[in-house]
Amino acid sequence: MAKFDPWPVFFRREWKRNWPFLAGFAITGSVITKLTLSLTDEDAKNSPYMQRRNR
Repeated sequence: MAKFDPWPVFFRREWKRNWPFLAGFAITGSVITKLTLSLTDEDAKNSPYMQRRNR
C-alpha cells in the first residue's frame, strides 16, 4: 500500500495563497537589480549619499 504524500497538496494550496507576494517580490527585486547595475562610478561620485558616507 502506497503512503499518502502531503507535499503536493501543501505546495498547491500555498502557491494559490502566495503567488501575488512571490510575483511582487520577483518584480521588485529585478527592478532594484537593474537600477543598481546601471549606476556608474560617476553617479556614485555625484551622489549626496556617497559624499556624506565618505566623510
